Amino acid sequence: MSRLKPCVDALYEGVGRVADNIPGLPTCEVLLLRLLLLNGEALLRDIEDKLKPVDMNESDLRTLMMLYSSADGTSTPSELCTLAEQKPTNMTRITTMLVKRGLISRSHATHDRRQVVLTITAEGRRFVRKLLPPMFPDLKDRFACFSDSERKTFERLLKKLALHIDPVPPTP
Repeated sequence: MSRLKPCVDALYEGVGRVADNIPGLPTCEVLLLRLLLLNGEALLRDIEDKLKPVDMNESDLRTLMMLYSSADGTSTPSELCTLAEQKPTNMTRITTMLVKRGLISRSHATHDRRQVVLTITAEGRRFVRKLLPPMFPDLKDRFACFSDSERKTFERLLKKLALHIDPVPPTP
């Protein structure tokens, strides 16, 4: 049984009571929202627990992974803020910590000395290659309740929702 079962049960009961008292409550949408948040928070806790031994959090790893996965291993702080959905102050904290640990380097762009360029180091690449594989079994286990087909459908639906939730306004 899942540790979340009591939360899921309480969620359904609570939304049912609210729906009884507020006509027109979009019950299905409220449940979808709350279930997504509940699952997201549980998955985030799981990741954070795995990162504690290496003195990192999820936003630190996400930033490092963006550099690891970029075509040339580089980015700018403003690009990372956008992609990691972080405020500049927190991105400064994250990148300073990653630089101190030798996982990334900070330099100035050759075409514009005012622009800062962040680059993953060889040590950062080794760190990622060592950190990630032990996480694979637990990650696969989290989604083992779905068939391959269901996982693909779930991925497609979540992507569709992500692209719908925060659309770019049309330019005039």
